[in-house]
Amino acid sequence: MPNKRLQFPMPSKIRSLATILWAGLIAGGLDITAAFAVYGFFGLKPMRLLQGIAGGLLGPRTFEGGLATAFLGLLCQFLIAFSVAAVYFAMSRGLPFLVEHAVISGFVYGAAVYFFMNRIVVPLSAATKYPFSFKMMFIGVVIHMFCVGLPISLMVRRFSR
Repeated sequence: MPNKRLQFPMPSKIRSLATILWAGLIAGGLDITAAFAVYGFFGLKPMRLLQGIAGGLLGPRTFEGGLATAFLGLLCQFLIAFSVAAVYFAMSRGLPFLVEHAVISGFVYGAAVYFFMNRIVVPLSAATKYPFSFKMMFIGVVIHMFCVGLPISLMVRRFSR
């Protein structure tokens, strides 16, 4: 017996926005949770991590801002996640492969996002620069593959049907 779900027609603009919002919320939530776990293992507290994200805008003074800059970091985290989801969604409109092969596309996209953020965005930002670590790069790429690229690609596939 086929799986019959009650479906409501949704205008394409609303459906597109819903896709981006869900993909960004899930990816942003998974990414920051993974960052808390990994960096927490190395002794970094969540507030300091969030302030570090805001440091991309504020530079070193971010650590003097308390909860306000931590909250700004959380907002930046999700703004980036929504932006990354919107880019994938837009690309998927012209490249059906991204929807048809969502798992492999998501893994590749997650790795691409990691390198774009760490080799272009962070160096151009006011964030504190840290020395290169192959171990942290590997951890970051894996997190971005599973917690950013894959959830975004799967949500785009889910809403594209």
